[in-house]
Amino acid sequence: MKNRQAEIIKHMNARELLYHLYLSQIVFFVIGLILAFLLFNSIQSITQIFAWQPIDIFVIGTVIALVVVVVDLVLMKLVPKRLLDDGGINEKMFQTRSLPHIIFLAFIIAFAEEFLFRGVIQTHFGIWVASILFAVLHIRYLHKWVLFILVVTISFILGYTYEVTGSLWVTIWAHFLIDLLLAYKIRADYIKNNKTGVERDGDQ
Repeated sequence: MKNRQAEIIKHMNARELLYHLYLSQIVFFVIGLILAFLLFNSIQSITQIFAWQPIDIFVIGTVIALVVVVVDLVLMKLVPKRLLDDGGINEKMFQTRSLPHIIFLAFIIAFAEEFLFRGVIQTHFGIWVASILFAVLHIRYLHKWVLFILVVTISFILGYTYEVTGSLWVTIWAHFLIDLLLAYKIRADYIKNNKTGVERDGDQ
């Protein structure tokens, strides 16, 4: 079942992947909102998870993001490519995106996923439930054990950060930076390997 679904995703073009990405994030956010109103006692208790702590957000969040990105880049050098191959989905998604679009996508993904998995699920069901669900819902990683372990580990790190700081903005910022930097690398590599230029979003 998971292999069949992964194959379907793998054979989508960039426009179809983008559509499904936006759709999945909308679904995550709506589910998060519904669960939040069911599980939290009040609107105030929901807003409390968004504590604005600039030092934690921009120092701790940035450090965590940079460590994750560096480890990811090191693994790309040391681990056989086939073990980190997601079927070229990330490349197809980001290599021809404009930088403003990448920034926007990174924020939408970070906000929707952190709100659901850390802000709602982890707050009420614990860090392990949130981390495993986070990894399982990244379906294309399920048949790649290295990627699966990596995404569970990253999710646990973000979850632990949320436990320590008590602010969802810290993990949103860290998640945003991780996705932004890795997506930018994909785009930069594509530009480097294609000197003639990069297609714009509208040409997909």
